[in-house]
Amino acid sequence: MTLLGVNDGCAGLVGAALGGDRQAFGRLVESHWAGLVRLARSVVGDIEAEDAVQDALIVAWRKLPTLAEVAAFTPWLTRIVVRRCLRRVRFRRRLVPLEAAPQGSHNPDAAGLLAARQVLGRLAPRQRAVLHLTVVEGMSDGEIGAALGIAASSVRAHRRRAREAVARILNGGKP
Repeated sequence: MTLLGVNDGCAGLVGAALGGDRQAFGRLVESHWAGLVRLARSVVGDIEAEDAVQDALIVAWRKLPTLAEVAAFTPWLTRIVVRRCLRRVRFRRRLVPLEAAPQGSHNPDAAGLLAARQVLGRLAPRQRAVLHLTVVEGMSDGEIGAALGIAASSVRAHRRRAREAVARILNGGKP
C-alpha cells in the first residue's frame, strides 16, 4: 500500500515543484491533504489538525530544495507533518497546567464502553501516530519508520507500548 493512500506516481509534479512551480506544489498538497489531516488528527486532535498540516506545508515548501530524492516526497512530507504535530503537543503541554487537563475515566462506564478518542488521547503522541499509520493507513513498519524518521524496530516498540497502554486503560488501569 502506498503511504497515506496516495499514489506517489507524481514524480513530475515533485520535479516541477522543485523547480519553483507553485501550482505543481499546490496539486501535490491537494493529493496528500486528506491523509495528512487524518494523521494529524490522530496526534493533535481535531481542532489543531488542519493548522498543524498547514504549518508543515509551509515548512515543506521552504525546505523543498533539500529533498534528496523525488520518490521520497511522501515520506519526507509525512515526517515534517508528524514533527510539527509533536512540536504542537509539546508546546501545548507547557501551556496547560496538569490540573486543567481533561481527565479520562479510569473505569469503564456501565455499558463497559470507552470512546476510542478518549482512549487514544491518553497515549503518547508518537504512539498515536504509529497506531494511526498502522491501523488507519495500513502502512508497514518500514513505511512508518520512513515517515516518522525512526527505525522499524522503534515502530514495533511504540506499537507494542501503545497496545499495552490501551489494554491497561480498558482494564481499568490493571495490568
